Amino acid sequence: MFCKSKVRTSLTLMVAFLFLGALPAAHASSRIKDIVSIEGIRENQLIGYGLVVGLNGTGDTLRNTPYTEQSLTAMLERLGVNAKGETMRPENVAAVMVTANLPAFSRQGNRIDVNVSSMGDAEDLKGGTLLATPLMGADGEVYAVAQGAIAVAGFSAQGEAASVVQGVPTNGRIANGGIVEREIPFELSDMTSVKLSLHNPDFTTAQRVTRAINRHLKNSMARALDPATIQIDRPIGYELALVDILTEIEQLPVKPDQKARVIIDERTGIIVMGAEVRINSVAIAQGNLTISVSEQPQVSQPGAFAQGGQTQVVPRSSVTVEETGTEKLTILENAVTLQDLVDGLNALGVGPRDMISILQAIKAAGAMQAEIQVM
Repeated sequence: MFCKSKVRTSLTLMVAFLFLGALPAAHASSRIKDIVSIEGIRENQLIGYGLVVGLNGTGDTLRNTPYTEQSLTAMLERLGVNAKGETMRPENVAAVMVTANLPAFSRQGNRIDVNVSSMGDAEDLKGGTLLATPLMGADGEVYAVAQGAIAVAGFSAQGEAASVVQGVPTNGRIANGGIVEREIPFELSDMTSVKLSLHNPDFTTAQRVTRAINRHLKNSMARALDPATIQIDRPIGYELALVDILTEIEQLPVKPDQKARVIIDERTGIIVMGAEVRINSVAIAQGNLTISVSEQPQVSQPGAFAQGGQTQVVPRSSVTVEETGTEKLTILENAVTLQDLVDGLNALGVGPRDMISILQAIKAAGAMQAEIQVM
């Protein structure tokens, strides 16, 4: 029997590096439409409860899910079938929750995709058909009706002594399975002002967007209210409508600014460093201590013709200590960039396992001019 264990003094995480935005790319321009959202233009979430039929014996067990039986009885009564008081044991029916997102400016008759998820003990929704299900908004009003055959990506198979499940067979999707029945009133063309909301709030970015809009329209229509909000007011008598103004400005290029930030996910070992990260002059050395313990027990037993004695296991252990890492200090000069930081750590021969500890130590020493966020 052989076993081996290792104890490391550094943080032993499998780290994947995602260095986003080298310096030239960090100052690349983005369109205004890609960095802002317009107030009032958003999706609305819909939800409904329905029944799926046509399953191949993989539906709900009515004994365990009484609400499925109640729903089935009520549906049959609406269709003129009296099933009240009858004992039903169908295996081809499942109770499901149906969800969808109603896009902005959806009109009556538009089709939307819907998601179907089992809420009982159904094993598989493959081959099932969702019956007409009203989809309601947060106000309790019905905005769409969903129905259709369910497409399931996962599957399950079971034998006498083994089973295989791939993906999630109790969750499916109906492409264009919902029909919009009610519109959400929102008339953008009648508005005299609109607010733009930055996806990543920042004072500098807000001012840059404001200046780009006013410079293009040759009018002081835009003003930054806060780091996340820019308001555009259409002057009385202005020849362009608000829709035309938004069409004009959404293609304007702007250079977004960002805070110097390092994101660390200790669970997965992922590190993301922004291009604005700066390091003051600092010296770094890195090393690891590895202790290896090997067990190779020996079996001692008496000879074939021995009159006495018994078989025993004699433990034999081997312990080795190895210290690895750099043998010298590496100096990172003052105010180095992200690329300089990466080059300096690579010069140390630092592996991904130690990067998190080094970055946290640099921050603790006050040499990193950036914010560290641990997820």
